Amino acid sequence: MEDLTLTQEDGVWRSTSNTPPSHYVMKIQLFSQLAKKKIETYHSSDFEAGGYKWNLVVYPNGNKDKGITDHISMYVAMTQVESLNPGWEIHANFRLFLRDQNKNNYFTLEDVAGKPFHKMQLEYGFDKFVPLTHFNDPAKGYLVNDICVFGAEVYVTQEKLTGKGEILSMVKDAISYKHTWKIDYFSNLIGEYQDSQPFNAADQTWKIQLYPKGKGSGKDNHISLYLALAEPKKLSPATKMHTNFTIRILDQINRIHYFGTDNYWFSASNNLRGWPRFVSMSYFYMKSAGLLVNNSCIVEAEVTVNGMANVL
Repeated sequence: MEDLTLTQEDGVWRSTSNTPPSHYVMKIQLFSQLAKKKIETYHSSDFEAGGYKWNLVVYPNGNKDKGITDHISMYVAMTQVESLNPGWEIHANFRLFLRDQNKNNYFTLEDVAGKPFHKMQLEYGFDKFVPLTHFNDPAKGYLVNDICVFGAEVYVTQEKLTGKGEILSMVKDAISYKHTWKIDYFSNLIGEYQDSQPFNAADQTWKIQLYPKGKGSGKDNHISLYLALAEPKKLSPATKMHTNFTIRILDQINRIHYFGTDNYWFSASNNLRGWPRFVSMSYFYMKSAGLLVNNSCIVEAEVTVNGMANVL
């Protein structure tokens, strides 16, 4: 783009306007300092248009991620979208402004067709908003005394605020977390079950749950053991985590540990998984098994979260 001829091409309308932008104006003083301070991107404060929050995004020396080095790149981005329903989509037309301080008007680029904003695409705009050669030329009036003025208008044309969507984020080289729980005076335990101290694994809080007299099909003849989310109510209803886990009762004599391994999608509503018949009481209390020594046992949980699914 060697000049700023007023044309419409590729769905983009280039024009001049005598009216300042109605939704947001951003004045930058000492613009050259952005490059000297190696500030590659500037995000404006949020502004409201069409009932939604937006900000203006400026790349003073071009969006290098797009291979742009000879133009200013400028975009408009939706913000504060966390409260919107799953599957939301907002269609909007937008116009971006650059003030000509010599002629006291604005050069504008407008996306005529509009764009669909949604959770996976929050930002649209122009990789090549204005050539740096034009912008830095004092005769053009865009940068005067190291001051420039940008602006934006956003017009929402269509809203889709209901629907369903999901994003699954898998973890490469997932880390295993281990927690060890020593239970003393085992034969004196009271209550239906005992909980370990909460422990953290993959940014979630977990606990081991043990039923000394069994639970369900293991009642009165087995030790029951489970892995549980310690704070399931903190998860959104749609969040689920694919988890590999192993629970062991350590053999304190022979080091032939008694264990179970499983994988499960944990969620707020499915927050506990394990074995009602983990180990029979007859074997657990057998001295040679080494699972209960001096009335103490040691339980160990190893937890690996492989991925998390959430709403879009």
